Amino acid sequence: MCQMEIITRAALSLAELWRNLTRPRNGGHNNRNQTNECNGRITSVQVADYLRKHPEFLDTYIVDEIQLENVERWMIRKTQRARKETNPINSRKTSLSRWKFCVHADKRQMLQDLIHSLQLRPTKMHVLWELASCICSAVNADGFRLYLTDSTDTTSLHLCLSNSLVDENGDPKHLKIKSDAGIPNYVAKTREPIRYTKGDNDQRFAQNVLDASEMAHVLCQPVVYPDGSLVSVLELWRRDGGSPFHEEDEEIGCSYLVWGGIAIHYAHLNLVGMKQRKLNDFLLAVVKSIFQDMVSMDMLVSKIMSYAQRLVDADRASLFLVDSKTKELYATIFDVGCEATVPEGENNSEAHKEIRFPVGTGIAGHVALTGDVLNITDAYADPRFNRSVDQITGYKTESILCMPIFIRGNIIGVVQMINKHYGYFNKEDEEAFEMFAVYCGLALHHAKLYDKIRRSEQKYRVALEVLSYHNTCSEQEMEKCLEIGIPKSVPDIENYYFSPFQIDDYQKVIYTVYMFKDLFGLAKFDQNCLIRFSLTVKKNYRRVPYHNWTHGFSVANTMYSIIKHSSSTFRPNECLALFIGSLCHDLDHRGKNNKFMLDTESPLAAIYSTSTMEHHHFNQTVSILQQEGHNIFSKLSSNEYKHVLSLIKHCILATDLALFFPNKQKLNKLVEEKIFSWTIAEHRILVQSIAMTSADLSASAKPWEVQTETVEVIFHEFYEQGDEEKKAGRKPIPMMDRDQPEQIAASQLGFMTGICIPCYTLLYRLIPQTEPLLNMCNENLAKWQNIADKHEASIRPQ
Repeated sequence: MCQMEIITRAALSLAELWRNLTRPRNGGHNNRNQTNECNGRITSVQVADYLRKHPEFLDTYIVDEIQLENVERWMIRKTQRARKETNPINSRKTSLSRWKFCVHADKRQMLQDLIHSLQLRPTKMHVLWELASCICSAVNADGFRLYLTDSTDTTSLHLCLSNSLVDENGDPKHLKIKSDAGIPNYVAKTREPIRYTKGDNDQRFAQNVLDASEMAHVLCQPVVYPDGSLVSVLELWRRDGGSPFHEEDEEIGCSYLVWGGIAIHYAHLNLVGMKQRKLNDFLLAVVKSIFQDMVSMDMLVSKIMSYAQRLVDADRASLFLVDSKTKELYATIFDVGCEATVPEGENNSEAHKEIRFPVGTGIAGHVALTGDVLNITDAYADPRFNRSVDQITGYKTESILCMPIFIRGNIIGVVQMINKHYGYFNKEDEEAFEMFAVYCGLALHHAKLYDKIRRSEQKYRVALEVLSYHNTCSEQEMEKCLEIGIPKSVPDIENYYFSPFQIDDYQKVIYTVYMFKDLFGLAKFDQNCLIRFSLTVKKNYRRVPYHNWTHGFSVANTMYSIIKHSSSTFRPNECLALFIGSLCHDLDHRGKNNKFMLDTESPLAAIYSTSTMEHHHFNQTVSILQQEGHNIFSKLSSNEYKHVLSLIKHCILATDLALFFPNKQKLNKLVEEKIFSWTIAEHRILVQSIAMTSADLSASAKPWEVQTETVEVIFHEFYEQGDEEKKAGRKPIPMMDRDQPEQIAASQLGFMTGICIPCYTLLYRLIPQTEPLLNMCNENLAKWQNIADKHEASIRPQ
């Protein structure tokens, strides 16, 4: 018979025996010891004998067939029976056998409770605390102490946690320990567990090492990471009357600590991840403050200190800036975390005032002087610490972490953290704080720049007030215009050939108001506001030879004529924008073109890289509208105002000749392909651009007398720019070189054939009422051609 068959038969017999023995007999009572020989069945004695002789069968049967809960229940009954047979006074809550077998009872519940607790507070300290509590319960100890290592020296113990000292939340209180903490220090250095009873003659320790303590018996074990490095030392103790710790207690602790070391390792990794996430969130908050909350320097400093305090869990935080001129540290805000405190190195208790002290004074001064990072665990033991601060404030400074803030290699400030809430500032705090200091430096640097910009803005406003006083029309000028009065009609004002040279500057203002009133009426506009606006526009045209008030009025007059002769072409808001844009299109022109502004690196060119002067002209227009009593659009609705202002900007920018060529090309293509439509907004915008160019160049379409007078002042301005270019060492183009006056006719021919004639031709095709502009331009072109031909003949060799 094979072995498998024997085991099978034995199993069947055992099962049958069990059913027979558990069958009720004699009134329902089981008689387990009664032999049933009459039925020819095996007895319980035979089963027991068989199992004793074949333990491997019993082991296999139990493992394969019996539920683990049943095994545990049997073991619990056995341990309870054993406990009753012994002295209950010195009995232990948990024995080694119970620990080994009761997986689903006490041990499993302990571990589940531990895991649940760690999910709520997954830090290394709490893992250690919960682990110590579990072991304390498992070995029936009266209490425990948990000694923590220094993060920079894992063989040195510096803090102690005791289950007898907790706060109102149940969290452990931190106690400092002496460097000669006997048994725990020995375990920290050797990584060996120690069992010790008061009075033992152990040569490794001082005699009567437990005499001064309530502890009578001690079990001290190292808590290590999986790699063997020390995490902490756990000291379990029992009072007098309790039994000494035995080897099985040590085994129980070790079985917990093996798992606990792994748990602590992952808790540490989790803590590192949480710290990194916290640091990332913190740095993001600092960056956001740089760009979003930079309302004032003080506000940013307050936020930075608050961030730093939370970052390293400090009780208080201070930030000092370096005054490079006076070689002092100063702070207008000091010590986040308290109402009022004096800085380290200064005896002034009035914290609301600016605090100053020399670089080199106190801890912060030393860091500012040397650039070193200082991590001081005992401030009073450091000779650089100024104790008078604590004497004045009543605050006890214990630990300090102080770090410099650099920008471009220069120390611009010092951040100082005071008293870490738990323990001392460690290496991780230093590393996080160092990262913070980089972003803190950026924040402070940008805050200083912002502060300078803010002050510059205030200076700009003051300068603008001064300029507006001198560049705004006076009451006397207003009275003068009111005395002249707005005429009911102006002869030839609608004529394309109206000469701007025949009237003085004040008449130009009056005629401007007349043209505006004639086009738009006064239902939505105030006449006095129009007069004031026109006078200030006149005043903001510089006294340059060509781009002056006369030119601005002339362009506005031409646009007025275009609108009058084609009243149904443009819509009301478009007409308004075209007229005001023409009037203001060259405000504050300096007599120099855009290229000159770029070449000379003018401040305007730094602000506007394209259409430099045109952008400036528009901004000047807006500035005038914003002055009191000058907003001629004040009665328009908000939407109308925005629409008109956007159209004015477009119209003024369109006077940049660099934009004329692409605009002309687009519009020509639409006309040639016969797809142009007045109902399409983009097409209308292009027509407005061409109309603005036509009005701006209208001097070329005036009668010959006006044309030649205009060309004279244009070249006067050109020559002034050429002279400036010569002074700068650059060679001007021939047209702007006063030493080449013969270029006038040739330049006019090129200008009229390349720009003016194509512009007026295109405008005529779209708005036939502008034909006089094209006709007069052709006449002037012929005369310039005649002059050029005569000049060419005079220099031609005979």
